[in-house]
Amino acid sequence: MRNMTSNLSEFKAFILRGNVVDLAVGVVIGLAFQAVVSAFVKDIITPIITIPGKTNFSDLSFTIGGGVFFYGDLINVLINFIVIAAVVFFFVVKPVNMLMSRRKVEAAPEPLTRECPFCLSKIPVAATRCAFCTSEVKVA
Repeated sequence: MRNMTSNLSEFKAFILRGNVVDLAVGVVIGLAFQAVVSAFVKDIITPIITIPGKTNFSDLSFTIGGGVFFYGDLINVLINFIVIAAVVFFFVVKPVNMLMSRRKVEAAPEPLTRECPFCLSKIPVAATRCAFCTSEVKVA
């Protein structure tokens, strides 16, 4: 019985972790968003781009050997996918990338050269003698 209680408490801790709850909320919001986009595509976009005489792509089909293939439904799903991808890209990915680029602070790269203290020419950082004036220089 103790093992069962331990397993239940571990399961409770797992479920109540922040990332699991956040993921569940994200999935629910995503499903609701998908329903809105599907309705938008079915009721607004599809009538705009219809084939003459067909107001709903899901009615498009063909028959082979008694089997009915509803290729119009595939067209609706593809339009849904493209609209959802565009909305996610332009209203989520682009703004987040813009915000992240503002916050991003890159360290300056280490210089590969330094000035010779005698002739002021550029020499490699690890050089012990200047290639131009042949003076000995200290390693930085």
